Amino acid sequence: MENNPSEDWETMQIDIGIAEADRKAIAEGLNNVLADTFALYLKTHSFHWNVTGPMFNTLHTMFMTQYTELWTALDEVAERIRALGYPAPGSFSQFTKLASIKEEQGVPNAQEMLRQLVEGHEAVARTARKVFPTAEEANDQPTADLLTQRLQIHEKTAWMLRSMLE
Repeated sequence: MENNPSEDWETMQIDIGIAEADRKAIAEGLNNVLADTFALYLKTHSFHWNVTGPMFNTLHTMFMTQYTELWTALDEVAERIRALGYPAPGSFSQFTKLASIKEEQGVPNAQEMLRQLVEGHEAVARTARKVFPTAEEANDQPTADLLTQRLQIHEKTAWMLRSMLE
């Protein structure tokens, strides 16, 4: 195949062994994973800034570790969407429509922060799990691997947060 520099690579046919309809369905599912991850990232970062109380230092540090991990995950999920040939959502309005996690308008106490973050990690796990059958049926191992990694992280983080609840 001759390389035509004027040809936009975005218009080239994608032939990675996954049918276009399957790539689209997987990308749409990953859009929801991305939106939930962003909503949870934003909530976790806000709680990092605003946590108070006797567990301040522990929670402040733990939340920073968690939002840093979520920030990295955003890029991984978005890049998988792009590799499948679709644009990744990237605006607040898109994320609001796609996310199952609702934003926190106020500043809850530390225990409520923990509770909301447990719920958030469980929500991302549920969202990721919904995409898994489609990825498996399409023989999309990279997406299945990404989802497996995300599930492990979200389930473990939910467990750790849950263990801190009174």
